[in-house]
Amino acid sequence: MPLKKIMKRLGMGITIAGVLLTPFMANAAKAEYKWKMVTTWPKNFPGVGTGANELAELINEMSDGRIQVKVYGAKELVGALEVFDAVSRGTAEMGHGASYYWKGKVPSAQFFTTVPFGLTAQELNGWIYYGGGLALWQEVYEPFGVLPMPGGNTGAQMGGWFNKKIDSLADLKGLKMRIPGLGGEILKRAGGTPVLLPGSEIFPALQSGTIDATEWVGPYNDLAFGLNRAAKYYYYPGWHEPGSSVEVLFNKEALAALPKNLQSIVLNATKIANANMLAEYTTRNSQALAQVASKGDVQILPYPEDVLKKLNELSEQVVKEESEKDEMSKKVYASYKAYRDQVMKWHDISERAFLNARSLK
Repeated sequence: MPLKKIMKRLGMGITIAGVLLTPFMANAAKAEYKWKMVTTWPKNFPGVGTGANELAELINEMSDGRIQVKVYGAKELVGALEVFDAVSRGTAEMGHGASYYWKGKVPSAQFFTTVPFGLTAQELNGWIYYGGGLALWQEVYEPFGVLPMPGGNTGAQMGGWFNKKIDSLADLKGLKMRIPGLGGEILKRAGGTPVLLPGSEIFPALQSGTIDATEWVGPYNDLAFGLNRAAKYYYYPGWHEPGSSVEVLFNKEALAALPKNLQSIVLNATKIANANMLAEYTTRNSQALAQVASKGDVQILPYPEDVLKKLNELSEQVVKEESEKDEMSKKVYASYKAYRDQVMKWHDISERAFLNARSLK
């Protein structure tokens, strides 16, 4: 082919490529803020992990590319349980995790994820957004230079995977179970041994017998980890996590450095992510439960009523004691409990009454 024709074709190709790449190059060029988000979840883990990705994408789109957030899964930049410190130090501008993981550093933080026999997802959102919970949450994190926002909810979780049946409270004695937060303290009071493990370490620990049981989330996430291959009894309900909130953490200095309109975009993006995650879990859990049931190699069982009753009693004791360990915990739980007592009266004659009626045949 003549040299002139080759050059002409190359020129056309370069022109077409330039047209195709221009939007992407322009988007990259106008990125004024490049942020890192560290998470406690394995990279791209269904639900909580992908929820972090979706939040990052949402911020990018809503800001028209002015903010670009890169997501790091657990151990990619920092360890799963180092997220809070990383955001506090400014190693990352954002974090995505669950507040009960920081109870050793901030005892009152655990009340904002979930409380055993406490608020459901719908009720927790009500307390956080309209019952004073968010103001308290942000007050708790203020000394660390971190601003928290709710960023999703798993809804009511399952009670856990076991390799032996739980017929009475005695079956919990000596049981080594992966269970974080206040639920772990209650298990300990019942005679068990709580173990705190990040998600990525649960399956091998259960399979090898390092732990005897584990809770994680619900069918959607539990199947993703293959927990149905490591245990044969699947218990409900998730008394320890009736509606677990995922948190989004912001380094306050990084957030304050944004123009006001971008601050608004970032904070409102968390509200969209919060609603979307609960909707996804409601759908995916129901689909995954059908898969577990159809295989027939796992028994899906309710906790015995007397076991639940005793766990509820222990929960009241443990939560009360935890709330009295420091003034902030006392303040947070007083608000939480007052809201729970109020909303229960309404939901007893609305949500619960309807669900009971719907079950009538």
